[in-house]
Amino acid sequence: MACIEARGLRKIYGTTIALDGIDLSVGEGRILGLIGPNGAGKSTALQAILGLISFQGELMVLGQNPWTQRDRIMRDVCFIADIAVLPRWLRVSQALDFIGGVHPHFNRAKAQNFLDRTTIKPGSRVGELSKGMIAQLHLALVMAIDAKLLVLDEPTLGLDILYRKQFYDTLLNDYFDHSRTIIITTHQVEEIQHILTDIVFINRGRIVLDTSMDAFEARYAEVMVHPAHLIAARACKPLHEHQVFGRSLMLFEDVDRARLTGFGEVRTPSLADLFVALMSPAPTIKAGEAA
Repeated sequence: MACIEARGLRKIYGTTIALDGIDLSVGEGRILGLIGPNGAGKSTALQAILGLISFQGELMVLGQNPWTQRDRIMRDVCFIADIAVLPRWLRVSQALDFIGGVHPHFNRAKAQNFLDRTTIKPGSRVGELSKGMIAQLHLALVMAIDAKLLVLDEPTLGLDILYRKQFYDTLLNDYFDHSRTIIITTHQVEEIQHILTDIVFINRGRIVLDTSMDAFEARYAEVMVHPAHLIAARACKPLHEHQVFGRSLMLFEDVDRARLTGFGEVRTPSLADLFVALMSPAPTIKAGEAA
């Protein structure tokens, strides 16, 4: 069953096409990474999914139209943005009171149990908390809501590496199960690669790549090519090539790995490597390089 289903999803602001007729299907119980450069359309897609903006085309979230039935879907959807949305004057205990009063699926004891594992005090005001502690507070509030869909828009932006690792470890170990669906946007794609089940690359309002992580690992390969095999390797039409320590590193799509082993050391690329390859201009081979 699809948690999110989009067909021909389109959004235009004036003369700017933010979403250019994208098709997207996100199954229940998946963890999707939505990756793209600034201005690619990520935030617009999330806003449409959350029912914050109107759109053209078809979009269903948990079986509902998010624009016309937002009140219904928000009972089963949680959202963490890249900026603090809690008032600075609000105390932690008041935040728990507020969420408990407005959300029917909030479990205060569960939120408090998570906060007890942090250094956050119930009487502290949001304005007194560090950015990392605010992220922990947001996560505690979200984890205590029995939601079917969790949307994370750059949730660890500005946090140090320890807070980022703790955030994703907690998300995966204490929150995720196969009845929940999670969508994450981030520029730190290498830090979430291990938790994703699916990946979508978006650029200029269009989807560039839509694949499962299993298919990604089978489909793409990276080779540090021996100089003697440059011509043969380039004949296999790599998606991308760049120089590392004077050697050519090439990324291939749907080329038999047994064949690639004859060119040099073969490995599975990172999502960051693939992102750079797909978003970069086609490689230019200078005269004499193939000699």
